[in-house]
Amino acid sequence: MMALVGLSACDAPTERLGPDGKPLPRLYRIHARDEAKIQYHILDSINALRAAAGTSPVQLNANLNAAAATHSRDMHVQNRPWHFGSDGSSPLDRVNRSGYTGLMLGENISETYETELETLSAWMEQSDTRDIILDPRATDIGFAWYQEENGKLWWTLLIGANPSQFSGL
Repeated sequence: MMALVGLSACDAPTERLGPDGKPLPRLYRIHARDEAKIQYHILDSINALRAAAGTSPVQLNANLNAAAATHSRDMHVQNRPWHFGSDGSSPLDRVNRSGYTGLMLGENISETYETELETLSAWMEQSDTRDIILDPRATDIGFAWYQEENGKLWWTLLIGANPSQFSGL
């Protein structure tokens, strides 16, 4: 029995270390079948953060999701994380084009190899991006990404307020 335990320990995967002796990051590969899972995972995480801050929950909005997906792909095409589209469009322009009838409150973007939760955590560490996520007027979010073959991710989060759902606008 002890020999089996000893042999099973030999088969344990070893962690690859970089030149600095720290573990190398593992590639976070998103599959098409995981899209809804990731969107609801981020929604649940944002709503938990909002609840802790004393603000009401938000919901996913198909129009904001579409605008976020368009911008994530466009950032990849431009090869730079910024809020303006290759056609000169602003976040407001893209949200309006998507058909969203509410008020766009903000957009968070990221170019990274990190997971959606690591990206959300990074946004929560910065006051400007945190304020967008925790905006008490928010009722809707759109969340999407584009992943390159090498694993790089272009994340976009849009926050909006639907006047019919929120009386404080």
